[in-house]
Amino acid sequence: RCLNCTCNEPTVQISKNKGWTMKNFKNKVAAITGAGSGIGQQLAILLAKQGCHLSLSDINEKGLQQTVELLKPYSNITVTTKKLDVSDREAVKQWAQETVQDHGSVNLIFNNAGVALGSTVEGATYEDLEWIVGINFWGVVYGTKEFLPFIKQTQDGHIINISSLFGLTAQPTQSGYNATKFAVRGFTESLRQELDIEKSGVSSLCVHPGGIRTNIAKAAKMSDSLTSLGMDPTKSIQNFDKLLRTPPEEAARQILDAVLKNKRRLLIGSDAKILDAFQRLFPTGYQRASTIVTKLMK
Repeated sequence: RCLNCTCNEPTVQISKNKGWTMKNFKNKVAAITGAGSGIGQQLAILLAKQGCHLSLSDINEKGLQQTVELLKPYSNITVTTKKLDVSDREAVKQWAQETVQDHGSVNLIFNNAGVALGSTVEGATYEDLEWIVGINFWGVVYGTKEFLPFIKQTQDGHIINISSLFGLTAQPTQSGYNATKFAVRGFTESLRQELDIEKSGVSSLCVHPGGIRTNIAKAAKMSDSLTSLGMDPTKSIQNFDKLLRTPPEEAARQILDAVLKNKRRLLIGSDAKILDAFQRLFPTGYQRASTIVTKLMK
C-alpha cells in the first residue's frame, strides 16, 4: 500500500539494493498455508501485531474463521482468506494470483500446511503415500513456485518452508513423513543457493521444528501395519502427542526472528537440536538408538 498518501492503491516497493534487505514486516504482505491452527495461526497473529497484511489459507474453514476472529483487534491490516487444498496445483496458482489482486503485491509465503502418517514401509498403501507427498512436498513446491515470481517483483521478500526434525533424522514408522520432510529440506536448500546467486532481493529459510504443540498428532493417519512391529496405533498417537511440548506461538516467534536474520536453517526446540547433534556425531549409529527408543515406547 502507498506509504505516503491515503489513496489505498496497491504498489510494489522496489529496493535499490538487490541484496536481501528485509528489516521488518510492517506494510509487507504475507501468505500462510495451514493458517487455521498451530504454527500457521500464531504466525498470522504475530505478523498482524507488526502491521503485516495477510493472505491466509487452510483446508479447514472453521479453523480459518477462528484465526480471522483472533485478528479482529488489528484493524490496520488487510486480511483475506481462502479454503485451500495445497496438493491442488491449480488451486494454489489461483490463490497466489488472488493474493496479488487483493493486496497489490506479496512479500512472503509461509508453506506451513502439513500432515502425518504412521505406517511401516510394507504396510503403507500407495494412496496414503500419495496423500502425504501431495500435501507435505508438492504443497511446498506449488506454494514456492506460484508465489516466487510475484515475490521477486517486490525485490524484498522471503520464502519460508516448514520441514521437520524428521527432515534431519529418519524414524521407524515414519517413512512417508520422513521422505516428504527430507525432500522439503533438499528443495529449499537448493532454492536458497539459487536465490543467493541471483541477488534478486528474495531469500529462503528451511525450518525444522521438533515437537510443537499442534493438532498434527491427533489428525495423523495411523496404519494397522504398526501391529507388525508390536505397536498399538492408538497408543502410538498418544505417545506422539506427549512429545509435542513447544508452544506454537514460540515456534512462530523463532521463525519470524530467523527470517529477519536471514538464516538458512532453523531448528526449533531442544529435541530438534539434540537429535540433530546426535545425528551429526553418529550418522548411522543414531538409527540403532531410534530403534531402541521405539521399542521402549510400545
